[in-house]
Amino acid sequence: QVQLVESGGDLVQAGGSLRLSCAASGRTFSSYAMGWFRQAPGKEREFVAAITWSGGSTAYADSVKGRFTISRDNARNTVYLQMNNLKPEDTAVYYCAANFGRYPSVVTDSKLYAYWGQGTQVTVSS
Repeated sequence: QVQLVESGGDLVQAGGSLRLSCAASGRTFSSYAMGWFRQAPGKEREFVAAITWSGGSTAYADSVKGRFTISRDNARNTVYLQMNNLKPEDTAVYYCAANFGRYPSVVTDSKLYAYWGQGTQVTVSS
């Protein structure tokens, strides 16, 4: 089992940057595929980015491709989401999620993630 704690959410102007962090407990973090999802008010939770257990493969939603970067530091049990050129439509609660397994491909389906953090609010003003 793993516990996840997100941080780094804030209020930022359009065009600005933020880096979200997700710290995981447990000694087997390197065996988890990780993902970031977000949920805006009145909308369903949506996929943002994902990374394999090794960090060798990543995937992004079309809406954030080229602006967001997911990375992980297995020595620090942490996954990051670097968000650049933020837009008002990026406003949402951002969640990190973990899926146990050294899969060769990234996991983008939220239903396949067993563990979730509590979320961190990102607000982008225009």
